Amino acid sequence: MLIALEEFVPVIARLKQDGKRIVFTNGCFDIIHVGHIRYLKSAKELGDILVIGLNSDESVRKIKGDNRPIVSQGERAEVLSSIRSVDYVVIFNEPDPYNTIAAIKPDILIKGGDWAIDNIVGRDIVESYGGEVRTIPFVEGFSSSRIIGDVLNKFRK
Repeated sequence: MLIALEEFVPVIARLKQDGKRIVFTNGCFDIIHVGHIRYLKSAKELGDILVIGLNSDESVRKIKGDNRPIVSQGERAEVLSSIRSVDYVVIFNEPDPYNTIAAIKPDILIKGGDWAIDNIVGRDIVESYGGEVRTIPFVEGFSSSRIIGDVLNKFRK
């Protein structure tokens, strides 16, 4: 379910009161692939509610360049929302999800294994209240950038 952060804060408070463990991860999720699906499934297994912080189109452009994203934030949010393991999607405009993490205060903050724990944005926030910061092994061979490159190469021939 796509939800605005302002609307989501009271929802999260109720879920926590009900004893639900909140897992948070984030990303651009420009072209969803099997690596994303496996990653999100693994993240969901660590708690009760999986929240995805989704980079807005503007944020993706700042990170990946003017030719990205390929898929609009609305469509990316809709695709993510339809994945069984995903409970909520929150779009953020900043280059990183620091403020989103501060507002949600997840019990577990997750990133892919290509991230060093010390470099995970929001780690300080989550650890300050006793939350966990973890990585999930990176699924080799899958990336949106690689898929884009493969498509371009195939159509240039």
